[in-house]
Amino acid sequence: MKRKLIQSAWIIVWSLIVTVFSCEEEIGPTPLENNTTPPGEVENVSVENLPGKVRLEYTLPDDDDLLYIVARYTLENGTEMEVKASYYQNSMLLEGFKGLSQREVSIYAVNRSETESAPVTVTVDPLEAPIFDIYRSIETSPDFGGMRIKAENSTEEDIALLVMQKNLQGDWEPLSTSIYTSASEIAQSLRGFDTIPQDFALVVRDRWLNVTDTLFTQIKPLYEVLMPREQMNPLTLPNDAELIASHTEVRDLFNGGTLEWYDSFFTSRTIDVGPHLVTWDIGKMTKLSRLHIWQFSEPIGGQRLYYYLGAMKSFRIWGANELNNGDLSGWTLMGEYEITKPSGLPYGQEDNNDLVAAQDGADYEISIEKPAVRYLRIECLENWAGGEYMAVSEVQVYGNPNL
Repeated sequence: MKRKLIQSAWIIVWSLIVTVFSCEEEIGPTPLENNTTPPGEVENVSVENLPGKVRLEYTLPDDDDLLYIVARYTLENGTEMEVKASYYQNSMLLEGFKGLSQREVSIYAVNRSETESAPVTVTVDPLEAPIFDIYRSIETSPDFGGMRIKAENSTEEDIALLVMQKNLQGDWEPLSTSIYTSASEIAQSLRGFDTIPQDFALVVRDRWLNVTDTLFTQIKPLYEVLMPREQMNPLTLPNDAELIASHTEVRDLFNGGTLEWYDSFFTSRTIDVGPHLVTWDIGKMTKLSRLHIWQFSEPIGGQRLYYYLGAMKSFRIWGANELNNGDLSGWTLMGEYEITKPSGLPYGQEDNNDLVAAQDGADYEISIEKPAVRYLRIECLENWAGGEYMAVSEVQVYGNPNL
């Protein structure tokens, strides 16, 4: 009986201890040291004003306990910024400025106990942010089913080129097809619009939410049509690739079968013959807008693989109005393309994203600056197996034969 009483007493005591400690306020991470003496200040601060940025150089304080330098400033749009640099550096880059206005920057030295020095305040005067040069370079022009946009982004900034139209309430709102890029040369078409005059508004925004003025433009999209496959005819030039005997013919490129293997086009798996070529006549001279291509689907182990074996990974489209012996010097390069697998999975592995993308096919745009042509060639540079033979399910040709 006594033993049970003692055990009960210990249980009560232990419960009280756990209760007391659990009621204590939780304390977050704290510095391992407790040095409350502020470090010295940075000295000899120099300022280099750059487009939308500022580079600071300084002399570090002579303090063995120094951990880092921090600069704090506020952007023109009210965003508070903080940039840190380790004690191994004597410079830092401050970003996000809209530019053309003076801002104050406070610089602190911080020790290992997170104790800060007194601030050193400098005035900076950053140059105009790169978005304004991009904005001034914008050119818009009609394109098939929409608008062509060109702009220069020489410093390869991460920007959004927002394209807007008015909603039912009469307010401008960005389109889902707005452009998000860091490319140095912006050249993109927005399509899917009716061929009547369309009003657009464009602004450039950077990742700190600085925005330019608004460019207003009216564009009348060009008409495009799917070229009738019934008017297309197969051709064979001397350097066209050999086909797989009894399995395929050039007409299988445009016979209307988009996903079945028996409706697909194959070239022979001959090695060391160079890139494989196929040629056909689209029926009449046409100003091309795009080719819509479906990848060949390889049936493997009860599933379909679309980024596999002879399915094209990189290719070129060529055009001409007169036939020759196949020498490509007599043909116009209409475009060069690289196909990417949405999932990024290794070769032989594909997920539902790959399946959906492949079953929808993809557009391969042709610049409106290219000439109208009647004859087309596809040149397979590399397939997914690393070879040069090709396997294509279907090709549709879009353009305007009246331009």
